[in-house]
Amino acid sequence: MKVYTEHHKLQPYMSKFDLSQIFIDPPSVTIQLREYERGESVLAEGDELDGLYFQVEGLTKVSSSVETGKSLLLRFCRPLSIFGDIELIQKVAVQSRVEAVEASRFLYIDKRTVERKLMREHRFLNELLKHLAYKLQTCTTASRINLLASVEERLAIYLLTTRFPNEFGKEIQTPHIPEIASVIGTTPRHLNRVIHKLHALGILQKARKSFEVLDWEQLDTISNGLRYD
Repeated sequence: MKVYTEHHKLQPYMSKFDLSQIFIDPPSVTIQLREYERGESVLAEGDELDGLYFQVEGLTKVSSSVETGKSLLLRFCRPLSIFGDIELIQKVAVQSRVEAVEASRFLYIDKRTVERKLMREHRFLNELLKHLAYKLQTCTTASRINLLASVEERLAIYLLTTRFPNEFGKEIQTPHIPEIASVIGTTPRHLNRVIHKLHALGILQKARKSFEVLDWEQLDTISNGLRYD
């Protein structure tokens, strides 16, 4: 993690997402810009919350562990997303793991500042409420996907959720297969069978050490329009 406090690094994000509007007195709020590399943990499940994180750049993955030791994918997040709001309001430890899927940046406000200066401001609370409602909606969708969707459907949903706008193909390296299998709740062997099936249907192109998406429209049909976001 890298931390920046310079005004010229913070201000572009404050302006882009109009964040000054949710603070009554923005200059009185100390804000950091925190930068995480791909694969780096932003928040760890069970840790004590240290503050609020406003995701302003990148892509993150939110998951929760289950009794078997495996993780359950809840959603992927893009800007603007807020982390730590549930824990702050409920006064509990961090409930989910947040990991940077790609290089990601966050505006960070420490917990003490939030509690003492922001929790009585209606504009700030309205912003938290909006994000809490969104999380409730996505958790409901994720539960339906994880409980009812087939592995084929979950793979399609995963690929579509992590696809970038206007991305023609999406190459996945085969060493990532166990990671994808874990995220969507299956085994690498079963996932490989699904990949071979989609290859036979012309939806994926299977190579020795990777596969690539060829037909996004067919994947969208398989996904039934659902996403992990």
